[in-house]
Amino acid sequence: MKTLYLVRHAKSSWADSTTPDRDRPLNERGLRDVATMGQRLSLRNVKPDQLLSSPATRALTTAEHLAKAMGLKRKDIVVVERLYAASPKDLLAVIEEFGGEAERVMLVAHNPGLTELAHHFARELTHMPTCAIVELAFAAASWQGIGAAEAMHVAFDSPKQA
Repeated sequence: MKTLYLVRHAKSSWADSTTPDRDRPLNERGLRDVATMGQRLSLRNVKPDQLLSSPATRALTTAEHLAKAMGLKRKDIVVVERLYAASPKDLLAVIEEFGGEAERVMLVAHNPGLTELAHHFARELTHMPTCAIVELAFAAASWQGIGAAEAMHVAFDSPKQA
């Protein structure tokens, strides 16, 4: 069994229009939302074997907050350059390459790629708002070829859900 968690970064700040896109920090709402989602993951005892993040500040900060809530350390986060502005095909390639023996992999990245990948596995998922998490479970022994697998379990959570 393999479980994939797709996490869209929390809400970022647009306060300074001169800040490069990769360097935009989380805004106050983003910080509140990631705390909420981290608490939910902790209460469910979610602890990925591998946590991968885009290098963008907003994604890496989201990953750091979630890691702390799940009992992981900053050094446990693998920053993957290719996750920044990745297409669904690129996201799948990263999962297959970095998944290894891990049973549970969490990916913190960006739209539209994340929503498109979630939609690939679960047609009912058409939008991932900021800080949303999609959990996909597969009856698979390997991450190789996971793009062609059918998700046996799909769960969606976002900060606005009670």
